[in-house]
Amino acid sequence: MNAVKLEKRILIFAFSVNFLFFVVELGAGLMARSMGLMADSLDMLSDAIVYGLSLFAVGAVLARQKDIARVSGYFQILLALLGLAEVLRRFLTSEGMPDYRGMIGIAFLALLANLLTFFVLGKAKGGGPHLQASRIFTSNDIIVNFLVIISGGMVYWLGVAWPDLVAGAIIFLVVANGARRTLKLSR
Repeated sequence: MNAVKLEKRILIFAFSVNFLFFVVELGAGLMARSMGLMADSLDMLSDAIVYGLSLFAVGAVLARQKDIARVSGYFQILLALLGLAEVLRRFLTSEGMPDYRGMIGIAFLALLANLLTFFVLGKAKGGGPHLQASRIFTSNDIIVNFLVIISGGMVYWLGVAWPDLVAGAIIFLVVANGARRTLKLSR
């Protein structure tokens, strides 16, 4: 199989996994009242969009790959800013206790999906800025999944909601950092 076909198959896989987990985590986040899960679901949606955009860069010239990485980075910044505003709103209005079981269970499943995606992305050796950006986003997702699991444990252990809000804020800061790194690749 040639490199272009391999890249396309890998990106289609990554898109599918991320879009599926966007839906799963959004539903679970709403049911569990978890900002951490909802933040992760929005991150998965943005990653799915990035993978979709990256499909347009496969086999393209470097300038187009950099343009795709740049659009992806700006999209991530927008998501981070909107997410941080929602975390602040929830902190000020006190949304209630999230369901730690849902947080931990769904975040664990998302962690497995992201580890698999990271492994599959690694099969495309090298790759342009669009694939490097995809690896950055997936590695961020793995960190985020651990964070949601830890915050779910803290919600259970401490009996308070703030660890979930802190996790949501950190997730959006991780997203912003990923955007910064992606924009650097696009230069």
